[in-house]
Amino acid sequence: MSNPKSSSATPTILRPNEIARHDRGGGAATTPLVSRRIGATGFINGITEFRPGAVIPFHSHNCEESVVLLEGEAVIDINGESVPLSQFDTTWIPPNVVHRFRNASEKSPMKILWIYASMDATRTLEETGETRPVASEHR
Repeated sequence: MSNPKSSSATPTILRPNEIARHDRGGGAATTPLVSRRIGATGFINGITEFRPGAVIPFHSHNCEESVVLLEGEAVIDINGESVPLSQFDTTWIPPNVVHRFRNASEKSPMKILWIYASMDATRTLEETGETRPVASEHR
């Protein structure tokens, strides 16, 4: 039941502590969870951990995104506003809306669970215009 390398439609238990994390730069690292590699066909998700004070660049996605603050002190910068988030606060972000998350604490890590409503989700960096598939970061 818990074979994350299976490509069949078998239910799977994912244990984040047993999955390789991928450095995203800027003090953030992502653990991929649900994706094509386990047979998912409708969405992808994962956990990103931010070191104290870490900020990721402004970016947008080609699909809807939802983010849940799992732990720590977060701020989302979106639509010209900086909005503090508390544990379990949940965001919904429509496609092509520029945003970023940052760790508001200089002492403690922060973790978010993100969910993209497309297997082919992309991330476009606002500053450079560079677009990459989100899944390319999760190998």
